Amino acid sequence: MKSYTISRDSSAEDLAPIAMCLHELLNRLPTTARSLHHNGIRIEEGHVVDRDYTGPVLEDVLHSGNITKTIPASGPYRGVPVIVAPIRDNEGEVIGVIGVVDITGIFDLATLMEHQSMILKQVCGKDPCPLPQELTGGRR
Repeated sequence: MKSYTISRDSSAEDLAPIAMCLHELLNRLPTTARSLHHNGIRIEEGHVVDRDYTGPVLEDVLHSGNITKTIPASGPYRGVPVIVAPIRDNEGEVIGVIGVVDITGIFDLATLMEHQSMILKQVCGKDPCPLPQELTGGRR
């Protein structure tokens, strides 16, 4: 029987299959991963773009052990919301991290709600949206 093990000494090549799987599952969101003792991998648009990667948020999560949602001030994802989570062993020790661009962090729900009326007017032309005479038969 074949087995696959991730450890604190995993290389970028060791992490590549898991990182690529997550990348594809998340509709090809940029994905990064590294182990505790070795730099890792950065994947974008279905391709490995860096096999010796680390970033400031990956480093922070390696040391803190906490899931982190933030906007990095440096690195290739500077100014872009990311989320990074630790990979833990059976004893709960952090042995690596995986991160993705956080598309939920791009949307500011409070601002969206603040501008809802203006958005409806732009989309529908008038408020309320849709007006009774604009309803289709299927919506009545």
